[in-house]
Amino acid sequence: MTVDRMTGAVAIVTGGGTGIGAAVVRRLAARGVHCVINYASSKDDAEALAAEVGQGAIAVQADIVEDSACRALAKTAAEAFGRIDFLVNNAGRTKFANHEDLDALDAEDFIDIYRLNTIAPFQMIRGCADALRASDMGAVVNVASVAGEFGIGSSVAYAVSKGALATMTKSLARVLAPAIRVNAVAPGYVGTGWFEKRLGEEGFAKLNERIASRVPMGFATSPDDIAAPIEMLLDPVSRVITGEILVLDAGSHLDVGMSRRPGHEH
Repeated sequence: MTVDRMTGAVAIVTGGGTGIGAAVVRRLAARGVHCVINYASSKDDAEALAAEVGQGAIAVQADIVEDSACRALAKTAAEAFGRIDFLVNNAGRTKFANHEDLDALDAEDFIDIYRLNTIAPFQMIRGCADALRASDMGAVVNVASVAGEFGIGSSVAYAVSKGALATMTKSLARVLAPAIRVNAVAPGYVGTGWFEKRLGEEGFAKLNERIASRVPMGFATSPDDIAAPIEMLLDPVSRVITGEILVLDAGSHLDVGMSRRPGHEH
């Protein structure tokens, strides 16, 4: 019987209590990975998820905008499990603003979004780097967005932050090789609980139907649809992959008219 190499590994997932992050935690825990579920404010969700998945999972509060919090989170993980093998930089934020409205954003909006979407992942990688180097399968996956790939999405500031995250992924993949692989995924629309809470069950179902009718693959992407490729990129069998930005949008980028469609960001 072949033992899964990921069994016993340790992963930190930022923003891990809900949405894509929670789906990643569930997949990794099913592989025997011990997960450190980071949250900023979703304490109940994160703690419930840790209890659900088992494998020694722990929920840890940290506002990763602060570098000291990133270092403390990495230290907590290392002290709890003795190692860190995987890091998933999933936490993010946006502000909704029409791209055409140049007065809808100010400098503080850009800085606020950039600090969590771009600087925080850098700080998390730096804080975990020594432990990841010590692993024989150290890997990072950053959750970027099609917004950063194509200059679309909820706002110009959000698109810029995710574009910078994609560039950083390539830069750090170069300098951290061969010890640590660094990749990113760039989701399009993802049907998370965020939409359901704001639209209600019926409105959420209608949104998913509308999205499904507009993408080549004919379905609305779920959090697990994003978590599966993240799991794949972390898996040591993917050792040949680093510095890649994997677009996960059910083929929407194949449509030249996508820039006029709403909802193309995670």
